[in-house]
Amino acid sequence: MTQAVIFDLDGTLLDTRADLGAALNDVLQRHGMPQVEPAVYSPAISNGVKALLEVGFGDKLTEFDFETLKQQVLDYYAQNLAVHSRCFSGVESLLETLAHKGIKTGIMTNKPTFLTLPLLAQIEALSDIEVVVCGDTLSVAKPHPEPLLLVAEKLGVDPEHCIYVGDAARDITAAKAAGMRSAAALWGFIPSLKEAQSWSADLDLTNPESLFSHI
Repeated sequence: MTQAVIFDLDGTLLDTRADLGAALNDVLQRHGMPQVEPAVYSPAISNGVKALLEVGFGDKLTEFDFETLKQQVLDYYAQNLAVHSRCFSGVESLLETLAHKGIKTGIMTNKPTFLTLPLLAQIEALSDIEVVVCGDTLSVAKPHPEPLLLVAEKLGVDPEHCIYVGDAARDITAAKAAGMRSAAALWGFIPSLKEAQSWSADLDLTNPESLFSHI
């Protein structure tokens, strides 16, 4: 029986692509590089700032100081966390239903704490989720299972009674290693439907509310 559902953040609960893309494009503009369209940068979001810079700068990335570019992206993003970011359609009703059923919820994201907590504070539907583990909470992050196990421990639920929902291969790997049911968020920042289905998650969810039938 499912007693808890744990979620990834970017690309699972929140559509953050416009704000992250704006941070990337701001840095690209500063360095005289062409802007990148959402269709190009969105699949890279779940893989972090490095992946975004690789998409934006391409072969020219080696001509710049990577750490400087990374800090510029983070600085811009930290000041513009929730300009356009919103919950995906169906997320709020899913969270309300889970609460009504007495099913606990938590968040495990590889996003660092200094970005995660201020962002959650600005998203009303997510501000009451009490258990949040970030990419720098422990010395390891996904695909290592330890952060997921920490969420389960804080929720007071055995891993076997948890579902972890995420939109990246590392999410599915981490869930399986933690002994949780894995669910692929196919509405998220997946590279392609075919690749996402190749992750062999226990559940392939086309929208947040489709989780209802598996609880």
